[in-house]
Amino acid sequence: MLKQYKLRFYNFRLVIFLLAISMIGVNLVGSAAPDLKSKQFAGVILGFVVMLILSLMDYSWIMNFQWIMYGFNIAMLVVVRLAGDSANGAARWIGIGSFRFQPTELSKIILIIFFARFFMDHEDDLNSLKTILLSGVLLAVPLFLILEQPDLKNTITVAVVFCIMIYIAGLSYKIIGGAILITIPLLIIFLSIVVQPDQKLLKDYQRGRIMSFLYPENEEYSDDVQQQNNSKTAIASGELVGKKISGDEDTASVNRGNFVSENQTDFIFAVAGEEYGFLGCTGVILLLLAISFECVRMGLRAKDLSGKILCCGMAGLISLQSFINIAVATGIGPNTGTPLPFVSYGLTSLVSLYIGMGLVLNVGLQSSTYNKELLSKEKDRKEDYL
Repeated sequence: MLKQYKLRFYNFRLVIFLLAISMIGVNLVGSAAPDLKSKQFAGVILGFVVMLILSLMDYSWIMNFQWIMYGFNIAMLVVVRLAGDSANGAARWIGIGSFRFQPTELSKIILIIFFARFFMDHEDDLNSLKTILLSGVLLAVPLFLILEQPDLKNTITVAVVFCIMIYIAGLSYKIIGGAILITIPLLIIFLSIVVQPDQKLLKDYQRGRIMSFLYPENEEYSDDVQQQNNSKTAIASGELVGKKISGDEDTASVNRGNFVSENQTDFIFAVAGEEYGFLGCTGVILLLLAISFECVRMGLRAKDLSGKILCCGMAGLISLQSFINIAVATGIGPNTGTPLPFVSYGLTSLVSLYIGMGLVLNVGLQSSTYNKELLSKEKDRKEDYL
């Protein structure tokens, strides 16, 4: 479980990036909702400690419990389905006294760990119909439970991350091409059905968000459109360096005027734009890009396929959630409540991502270079003994 690692293989660069983006998040959450700043800071400390502990635990050993984790994940999602706490018409939380957490956020990390090991175990027959169907069924169960909360955005997120992971595992291009040829017509059919007033595929609020993106001029969907317009106004008002740095905080503020709801979570990027301007937004994007890049870089140096898939899965999750959140805040995507990784308020999301980062750091500690050195030393010891 625990090994002796060399400190020079520890990715301190990734740790610095994570601390930097997390401190920016604490500051932005404090600006959006001052009463939540201390909670966000406590979440960063807890997540960082968990990450450090997991980074020193052999990820291969942890993956030995893949089926236990999968079963625990399903149990969590079933509890949410049967007795979850509701908010805004969705049951996505489990409450224990005054403590509440969102199992779907942890579920995404568990599924990345599970399928990283599953695809490695089936590396030789990954392109067989049996393996593809089995992986599809194993994915469909948690996807159905997440969709039923209802939580369409996380259902799509998990599905896309799964596609990234199975591609990294070595899925045949013929199968990928066939899947694309099937998916595109299905997507067109889906959209053609969704735009109909009497459709039954999506909840009314889900359809409303899609319709507001497709038809922003329609007054029926003015609330969602206004939300995103206010977000764009906030970002634009920050100009180059933002109101906080330029000392222009006395002027009208979209953030402090509560013109953007959920600005501590879904629209935290609007707060970054207003208070720190173009430079602040660029800094946030570059840090998230750097974190994703470091995950991929360590994946390419992993000692085995499971480590490679794990790192790329985490990179895909962070990149995808970052893109969706920023796309919503800037109006280039339909309004949906996806947190900005390590920045938005949400302790479950924050700690879950740090759990994933801890495993990524351990993959980096056990890189192919590290294992070559171990094998070389073992060989030298045997020669000395002989």
